Amino acid sequence: MSSKSYSHTAGSAALQPLLEVFPGLAIAGIVGLAAAFVTEQYGGPIMLFVLLLGMTLNPVASSPSFLPGIELATKRILRIGVALLGARITLDQILSLGWAPIAVVVAGVVVTILFGLALGRALGLGSRFGVLTGCAVAICGASAAMAIASVLPKGENDERDTIFTVIGVTTLSTIAMVAYPLICALLGYDDNQAGVFLGGTIHDVAQVVGAGYSVSEPAGDAATYTKLLRVALLLPVALAVALAFNRGGEGGGKARPPLFLFAFFALIGLNSAGLITPEMAAVIQTASKICLVVAIAALGIKTSLMGLLRVGGPSILLIVTETLVLAGLVIGLLALLG
Repeated sequence: MSSKSYSHTAGSAALQPLLEVFPGLAIAGIVGLAAAFVTEQYGGPIMLFVLLLGMTLNPVASSPSFLPGIELATKRILRIGVALLGARITLDQILSLGWAPIAVVVAGVVVTILFGLALGRALGLGSRFGVLTGCAVAICGASAAMAIASVLPKGENDERDTIFTVIGVTTLSTIAMVAYPLICALLGYDDNQAGVFLGGTIHDVAQVVGAGYSVSEPAGDAATYTKLLRVALLLPVALAVALAFNRGGEGGGKARPPLFLFAFFALIGLNSAGLITPEMAAVIQTASKICLVVAIAALGIKTSLMGLLRVGGPSILLIVTETLVLAGLVIGLLALLG
């Protein structure tokens, strides 16, 4: 064999893995671009649009041409997107809240997850689904759902449960963005109280920002920092979930080591030390959003609408009740702490 032929063969072999995943990644990327266009033109949550658009393409999910890229997006690209979220948080932001908001947020996260676990079991939905929805409601909506799903052991309906959770928390978060500022007004909250309530209860970051700054600029700042504290709790919660399910719980098999969450924590440390400039942070956050949008598009493509409809009323009851419990708990704690 000539050196030219060998070089050509080696180059083709090196490109083969890229050629295998390209069609699936391309179609997920196109769905993400379409969702971004809809969001830009008409407003609304991009994560919900990308899910729904992806689900319309479910018939291609079983195609050997698209499957490798779709699988890559729902696993590795997802984990990269979650890890990069750490670049939006600093320890100073967390500590600037003071002890009372931190106590409210930690209590809200812990109680909501434990409540989800207990109610999930009571409704016959299982520990895995209860923990998945509880973490999504308690921490940061769609991003937390995707992160926690990736450290849970594989189950029979894990993809269906994840997509339901993402749709559920995104929808409820959008409703809360409109309704919760009205609740703040009815309860007579000042800017700081309103910010802690909004940041401590609304699921997704974008909706927290929208709700907070619709009240006032100080309320928006407080809401954003409070929400970032909840996001920062993703690391310890995911580690705890992985360890708990590693002991042999439901779903058969063990949870996967959440190594990407250590990268999440490392970025928080670098950002806190001032080693990530605002320009770098903006680039990293954009990359994170792109990764998450592509991953959720791929997850939508893998999800059958008929399969999702079979989730049923108990699942809806679970996620709505978790949302109400979190809101009620934060209201109660704010009243107790004055």
